[in-house]
Amino acid sequence: MTSTTNANANVGASRIRVGVGGWTFEPWRNNFYPAGLAQSRELEYASRKLSAIEINGTFYGSQKPASFAKWRDETPDDFVFSMKATRYATNRKVLAEAGESIDRFVKSGIAELRGKLGPILWQFAATKKFEPGDFEGFLKLLPPEIDSLPLRHVLDVRHASFMTTEYLDLARHYRCATVFTDSDDYPSFADVTGDFVYARLMRTDATLPSGFEPPVLDAYADCARTWACGAEPAGLPRIAPPPAAAAPRDVFIYFISGGKEKAPAAAMALRERVG
Repeated sequence: MTSTTNANANVGASRIRVGVGGWTFEPWRNNFYPAGLAQSRELEYASRKLSAIEINGTFYGSQKPASFAKWRDETPDDFVFSMKATRYATNRKVLAEAGESIDRFVKSGIAELRGKLGPILWQFAATKKFEPGDFEGFLKLLPPEIDSLPLRHVLDVRHASFMTTEYLDLARHYRCATVFTDSDDYPSFADVTGDFVYARLMRTDATLPSGFEPPVLDAYADCARTWACGAEPAGLPRIAPPPAAAAPRDVFIYFISGGKEKAPAAAMALRERVG
């Protein structure tokens, strides 16, 4: 990942959130969590070292409203949870028929997070091809709010057929962000389609103290500040030329997959760089 922007080091820092996927991972008990820390306090600890966490368990099964309320109360006031939406809505042949699954997920208690509810990630199967009519049918089903709480939606499309301007136009029309996946395994394009940016970075190296070489983390920080300012970084893969600069944006960056044991170290190193 490279960037040639010269954004000021402090610009947009308050709009940039950096974190990891989940907070329960056994190897982190050797290199992130303090020795002897009770597992029941891992979220409390992680939320004071990171500024966001992507909840992954919601992809596999529903959580109780009481769990969302507990997570809300264990974390600082300015902390944010993103979460993966249910796979029953996205891993299906006909996406436009996902209305019942979407409704059940949105009403499962996520509103208990209140102001700590970040973007909802809709992750599609790597085998799911872009079918414009069906995909638009799915986007029409995504609700703008729940219990007067605005919802922000981000699309994790994982098939190369989505790398078209037709997809970009649809996502922008329905005001959905698109995941920028820095990976060799999935389509990687950084075209901004929503009013926030969501990046999932998958190249963490377990042999490096901070998961990445310092110049790579510097480049990530540069990109984050540029996105937050409303501009778009140079040097990233794209489908189409970037539009004119927009208003300042929220930016969510998660270190996912790769050498996952170093994901918290990478996130903390990036947080330090963006202020």
